[in-house]
Amino acid sequence: MSTDTDDQKKMAVFRTMARAWHEQDWDTCASLFAPDGVLHSKMLAPIEGRDTIHARISKLGGDHKRVTLHIQRMGVIDGVLFVERTDEIVINGRRGECPAVGVIEFSGDKIARWSDYYDRATLAQAAGYTPEQAAH
Repeated sequence: MSTDTDDQKKMAVFRTMARAWHEQDWDTCASLFAPDGVLHSKMLAPIEGRDTIHARISKLGGDHKRVTLHIQRMGVIDGVLFVERTDEIVINGRRGECPAVGVIEFSGDKIARWSDYYDRATLAQAAGYTPEQAAH
């Protein structure tokens, strides 16, 4: 059973993640994971290990691209953080949105597993991919 203080700390970790993601501060994002943490976008294979996570997410940024995680709701159930959000994606000035839900498990104050649920076609459209490009 988690305490209100533990729950607040978990929510603060995700707020830090969202801010760092927007700022493309991939070092901070990766540091919020446990060394053997897992990032699993459920439409793809899981990524395991802080260094591997850093390598993958750092490819998401660039001068022409910005992703902002807009949090709608957050709460802790049975020690697990649930985050409903809309990801705003801007690439070369083109803006799109994708609703998502993250389920985040912790080991101490680090993310042990972040499972992300979204519709892959909606994400591809938000990123500006044609249906043909998204299929590959």
